[in-house]
Amino acid sequence: MSTGRKIAIVTGAFGFAGAGVTENLLSKGYRVYAVCREGSVHNDRFEESSFLKKILLNMDEYDRIHEYVEADDIKGADHILFFHLSWGGGRDDFETQYANVEASLKAMDSAAAIARMEERNTAYSKVRFIGIGSQAEYGVCQSVITEDTPLVPFTAYGSCKAAAYHLLKSKARILGIDFVWGRIFSLIGKYEPSGRMLPDLCHKLLAGQEINLSSCEQYWDYLDASDAAEAIVLLGEKGKNGESYNIASGDYRRLSEFVESAAKVLSADKNLIHYGAKADPFVSLKPSVDKLKRDTGFVPKISFEKSLRNSFIDI
Repeated sequence: MSTGRKIAIVTGAFGFAGAGVTENLLSKGYRVYAVCREGSVHNDRFEESSFLKKILLNMDEYDRIHEYVEADDIKGADHILFFHLSWGGGRDDFETQYANVEASLKAMDSAAAIARMEERNTAYSKVRFIGIGSQAEYGVCQSVITEDTPLVPFTAYGSCKAAAYHLLKSKARILGIDFVWGRIFSLIGKYEPSGRMLPDLCHKLLAGQEINLSSCEQYWDYLDASDAAEAIVLLGEKGKNGESYNIASGDYRRLSEFVESAAKVLSADKNLIHYGAKADPFVSLKPSVDKLKRDTGFVPKISFEKSLRNSFIDI
C-alpha cells in the first residue's frame, strides 16, 4: 500500500549544487536528511523542520549516515533516494581527491544499510543511489559529448570522479541497489561561490573594471543551478538503473558568446573585456542531453540570460 511518504538523503546538501537539490526535494514534499560538514559556513542556509533533518558528519564518516536515519521514516516509504553530491579538494589535490572516492564508497555502504533497514518489507531496489560526477571525466573533447564518449580525464579531480563512477556502479550491482550517475557540466545561479569565472566576470563588469580572459574560442554550456537540481531529482525518480547522464542545457555556444551576452545583459562596456591566448589544455564542451530528456522528461526552463538577470539584476 502506498503511503505517499518520500525520503531523500543528500550529501553536500548545502553546497552550490546540493542546496538547489535540497530546495527542490523540499518543494516536492520529500523528508530530507541533509548531510553537511560540521563547521561549514553554509549550514545555516536551511533550518531544521519536520521535513528537514541535519546530519553533521565529515566525509570520512559517511558509513555512519544510516545511523541518523529514522526507521519509522524508512518503513513503507514510496521513495528512498540517496543523492551523493559531496566532494572536496582542488583539481590536482591528489590526497583529497582520493579521499573523495573512499567517502563515496562509504556513502554507498550507508545506502546499503538503509536498504537492510527496509528489507523486511520491500526489495533492496527500493533504495536508489544517485551519484554526481563531472564533465571533467571526459577530458579534452572537440566533438559532441554523449554518454558513450570515452572517459579520458587529465586531472586528479576528473580521474577520481571517473573512478568513483566505476566503483560505485560495481558496488551497487553487488549490493542490489539501483544506481544512477549524473555528470554536471557548468552551473550558474543561486548559491554560486565567488572565485569562478562567470561571477567574477560579472562583478568586474558591474564595477567598471577591466578583465583579462583567454581567447574564449572553446564551446561551453551553462545550466542554471535550479534547472540542474530539477534534473538531478528527476534522475532519482526516473533515471534508468546503471545508466549515466549528462546534466547540461544543451545550448552550447562559444565561450566568447556567453561573455558578450553577459556584458549586454548587465549593460556593461564590452571594451573592458580583453581576450588573450588560447586556453591550454583546450577543453571545449558540446554536451548532448538527449538521453536525459528522453528518460526523464527534463526540459531546462531558465535561459543563460535570465539566470544572469536573476543573479545580478533582479535582487
